[in-house]
Amino acid sequence: MMKKALIVWGGWDGHEPEQVAGIFAGLLGQERFEVEVADTLEVFGDREKLLSLDLIVPVWTMGQITQEQVDNVSAAVQNGTGLAGCHGGMCDSFRNNVDWQFMTGGQWVAHPGNDGVHYKVEIRSSSSPLVDGISDFDVCTEQYYLHYDPAVEILATTRFPIVDGPHAANKAVDMPVVWTKRWGHGRVYYNSLGHHADIVDLPSVKELMRRGFLWAADGKEIAQAALKDQAAVAGYSGMADSQL
Repeated sequence: MMKKALIVWGGWDGHEPEQVAGIFAGLLGQERFEVEVADTLEVFGDREKLLSLDLIVPVWTMGQITQEQVDNVSAAVQNGTGLAGCHGGMCDSFRNNVDWQFMTGGQWVAHPGNDGVHYKVEIRSSSSPLVDGISDFDVCTEQYYLHYDPAVEILATTRFPIVDGPHAANKAVDMPVVWTKRWGHGRVYYNSLGHHADIVDLPSVKELMRRGFLWAADGKEIAQAALKDQAAVAGYSGMADSQL
């Protein structure tokens, strides 16, 4: 059976959300996903639809979302639907909603030097197969400074500071570029690269996103099996209690 993915794009046009959504749709199509692309957040109003998906890909920057829509996405992810995205399309989506930020694992706060900063993305040695065979690489784009969840598993980093500013008065820090985390039974994947579609289309970035999509979506089947086991144990326990 084909896995189902939903890509939702919109918000600030400067991040080229339609073009980025097109790249992601192509990647998922090549991996034999059934892909739906939407340009409205209203699709997040259908909880049952979201629960039926294997993967949700937000490509939406600086928007407004209702609490019900966030709750629906959160419920789907907690029940195994994967959540994966990049740059401001996922971790600068809804600045007014801390529940979204908690779920995704972080929130953009600055990009010192703005676009055009030359920096290295350093792949972190990890047991995760998501970065196997991928070497450190250089980019020229925005360098994201994020406030992030200490629970995330960091797969790649970049060193600050490069550009001078008030933050440079502090010690050097390694800021996450790629991370994973869990939300209930669901898998969450984030990559801070992707200011414009040409950055998303870079071979290393594109491959990282492809792997992230597959990993997040593969969690659905595992989550459903775990939920069934939990239900079976609960049912057995209830029968035993009734016999006491």
